[in-house]
Amino acid sequence: MKRMLLCAMVLAALGVAVVLSGAVQGPQAPSAGPKSAFQFVKQERNPVTHFRWNLEPDDFQFAIVSDRTGSHRANIFSAAVHKLNLLQPEFVLSVGDLIEGTKTVELLPKQWAEFDGYVAQLKMPFFYVPGNHDVASEAMTKFWADKLGRRHYHFVYHNVLFLILNSDDPPTSRGGIGQEQIAYAQKTLADNRNVRWTVVAVHRPLWAAANIDKNGWGPVEQALAGRNYTVFCGHVHRFVKYVRNGMNYYQLATTGGGSRLRGPEHGEFDHFVWVTMKKDGPIIANLMLDSVLPEDLRPPETNERGSKPVRKPVHPVRGQAFFEGAPIPGAQVVLTPVKDAVRADGVVAADGSFTLTTYKASDGAAAGEYTVTVTLREKDAAGKLGPNLLPAKYALPATSPLRATIAADKNELVLELRK
Repeated sequence: MKRMLLCAMVLAALGVAVVLSGAVQGPQAPSAGPKSAFQFVKQERNPVTHFRWNLEPDDFQFAIVSDRTGSHRANIFSAAVHKLNLLQPEFVLSVGDLIEGTKTVELLPKQWAEFDGYVAQLKMPFFYVPGNHDVASEAMTKFWADKLGRRHYHFVYHNVLFLILNSDDPPTSRGGIGQEQIAYAQKTLADNRNVRWTVVAVHRPLWAAANIDKNGWGPVEQALAGRNYTVFCGHVHRFVKYVRNGMNYYQLATTGGGSRLRGPEHGEFDHFVWVTMKKDGPIIANLMLDSVLPEDLRPPETNERGSKPVRKPVHPVRGQAFFEGAPIPGAQVVLTPVKDAVRADGVVAADGSFTLTTYKASDGAAAGEYTVTVTLREKDAAGKLGPNLLPAKYALPATSPLRATIAADKNELVLELRK
């Protein structure tokens, strides 16, 4: 009915006569279809391109939010809730890291109550997915179980299987899927072999590890073989698209979690993913939170508090990097502290210039002495970095001859690399 009303509003604005038919109840029930909702006097010439409606009975749209926590920032996730209500997806899926987590068990009820207060404002269902900040200890895992029950589960919607996995199984594994969960995933996939698509939601990008058989992803991926599927994860706070076995894997950026927010070219931004499920698979759109505004153009006001990580003062740093006198666009410059400072990095632009970032975009670096490394690698279709195209000596702090001293002032660096 929601889609039909939207269609009616658009057509009415064009001066087209519209009649809405009654809606059929139930999430699986087919709609009456646009033909029964649309009346139009067709003439020899008509002010419309065609009548092939972009709407099938089993099409649906849902949203995915990424990491809220991990040094979360104030008023981001809570604002995203308001913006999701503007867009009205049919449901919202997460990829974990919903609370900051704590070793003090007594604080868990407060953290979960805060988060639940936000998602309770959603007008549509919200599906929880566990992240390491949510179930990283036995006590946190027990709290989840007492509150939410299962940490891995599945559901089917419009003949699409949604498989929710827990990538911190057991909770002290620092990333993995246990044997019981592997067996569950295998059985679920076998029992639902005839669905039209499968969506997997998991917190960690376990497929990026060196040994996927050891962490449990290998058997899960083997069970996924031969079917159409898409995988979504978070954890790294940086957007990356992987292609594995011809299928798309998306590592999402943040929905409030700690980020330097250097923009799409770095995969660092606040967003949610808008998924339109068509008969031949999902269409993916990244919606930047700052671009979603209500009709009065006023951003929603919330009282969500952010975490307060300890940070050293930083100072602006601009530089230039050349190899044999030529700029090296795309090269990554990393400043590794000799002592008592924090790592900073930047990416070289087409003209050879770069700025350094420590905590947020182009904020600079802390005062101190650094070893400088410079590498240039291209990504393949699977999202893996290729070989370094610059001399190997510049790739490691132990061998790089490049040094930098950052002072409590504006700083200019010129890096000259040679064969």
